[in-house]
Amino acid sequence: MRFRGQGAEEQCNGGVRAVSDRTSEIRARGPGAISFGRRGLRNALATIALSGLVAACGAAPALTVFTLSAPEERIEAARNLPGLLLIAEPSAIQILDSERIVVRDTGGSLSYLPGTQWADQLPALVQSRMVATFENTSRIGAVSRPGDRVSPDFQINTEIRRFEIDTARGEAVVELSLRATRESDGRIARARIFRTSAPVRAVTGPDAVRALDEALSQALIEIVGWAGS
Repeated sequence: MRFRGQGAEEQCNGGVRAVSDRTSEIRARGPGAISFGRRGLRNALATIALSGLVAACGAAPALTVFTLSAPEERIEAARNLPGLLLIAEPSAIQILDSERIVVRDTGGSLSYLPGTQWADQLPALVQSRMVATFENTSRIGAVSRPGDRVSPDFQINTEIRRFEIDTARGEAVVELSLRATRESDGRIARARIFRTSAPVRAVTGPDAVRALDEALSQALIEIVGWAGS
């Protein structure tokens, strides 16, 4: 699913207003308003810089916004973590802790896919889809998130290690490290690293999101089976 972004347009409108205000101020002062002193030079340079911002904004394309889905299939598995599970928001390194889609090139460097973004910060999006997957797979009464005012039996802590398009391999890669901590004594009851992948046809917004969505769905199904349904 995708939407059209508005952030760039709002910044540009702000720049237009700033230039308009500066121009009106100069006109009100009359022809002698721009002097060759330091203050006049600063004002002139500021006006030129803002004019350049407006020109650049006029050419900037709007970002296409994508979201992720949650699997709906039922999973039958032993309850390895009986009771109520609290799904905490995942942690991630800075480049992943954002709204942008990450691409790893053949040399191993990371960058963002141009013209695209997620509908939310990636950790919040993954948390939401993880909760929805537990609910969709018959554990709707056994999961919660921080702020629900409940007393959980276990807390699921997740680290997003990889969530990217690997151009060298031609695939989307998702790697999540999970720990289930017992609330009664703070001990780790279970821990596992989940790594899944899916082929990507082209490094474009729709194809990249389709592959990442498939890889995440595989990981979420494995996570529910690991925790027990």
